[in-house]
Amino acid sequence: MPWLSLVVDTDAGHAEMLSDALLELGALSVDLLDADADTPDERAIFGEPGEMPPGMWQHNRINALFDSDMDVISILREAAAGIGLEQTPEHRIETLADNDWVRLTQSQFEPIAISPRLWIVQTWHAPIDTDAINIVLDPGLAFGTGSHPTTRLCLRWLDDNLQGGESVLDYGCGSGILAIAAVKMGAAHATGIDVDSQALQASRDNAAANQVENVRFYLPDDAPHGGAKEHPDGRPYDLVVANILTNPLRILAPLLADATRQGGRIVLSGILEKQAQDVKDIYQQWFDMGTPVFEDGWSCLSGRKR
Repeated sequence: MPWLSLVVDTDAGHAEMLSDALLELGALSVDLLDADADTPDERAIFGEPGEMPPGMWQHNRINALFDSDMDVISILREAAAGIGLEQTPEHRIETLADNDWVRLTQSQFEPIAISPRLWIVQTWHAPIDTDAINIVLDPGLAFGTGSHPTTRLCLRWLDDNLQGGESVLDYGCGSGILAIAAVKMGAAHATGIDVDSQALQASRDNAAANQVENVRFYLPDDAPHGGAKEHPDGRPYDLVVANILTNPLRILAPLLADATRQGGRIVLSGILEKQAQDVKDIYQQWFDMGTPVFEDGWSCLSGRKR
């Protein structure tokens, strides 16, 4: 039996309410996606402080699935009116064949080659190179699957620069991918910190799936020995990585600098190319900053603490 897929773009203020209304009126499922995905305006799911509720993008795309005999246009009109929209949002309706939806979804994700020796591999795929460092990680609620340029930039920096034996802080850890990768590449210990409890659970699950020890994940106020400022043994970190967004990186600069030992390294991403110089100027108060690296409109900055 075919299905009908309703695709609606809406803003953050109406996305959740419209999704709930569609479910109440007969939608079989509803997904929310970033309408700006794969563009320079793509946002991490948790937004920036003071801007959007956690888990909400500025421009949202609703995908709602219905039985083929449903009057989808009438349902959308009723849902829109029910949440106070004066006009029916722009939309499109697609007819979908009766497929194996799990297999269809999985087919969209393939192993990701970060470098010749580092791969991201989903659980339904076998490693392409069994001799490589393979990080097992499935797409989920938390940011960081290896598909976004900022994650790849940070992973490549780790691959090129980790010497082994470092203590690592991953601030804004999302899926935990950077902390996990650091330990798999030889770091002695990694601490991940995130403001979202779902991200922390995803990080812990991913660490377990990768059989990685010596990595712990915390909310900012729950981390031991001074929170983000210190490694669990009481010392600043050898390496601090923060793949978040420009505004939080500006605000967190003193904290992240304090968390880095003298002579230690810092790696920053989640920064649009046009914002790189501004962030670099801020962190040069504490660090000798290197040349930014760019990919697809995003940048990665690194430096050594004086």
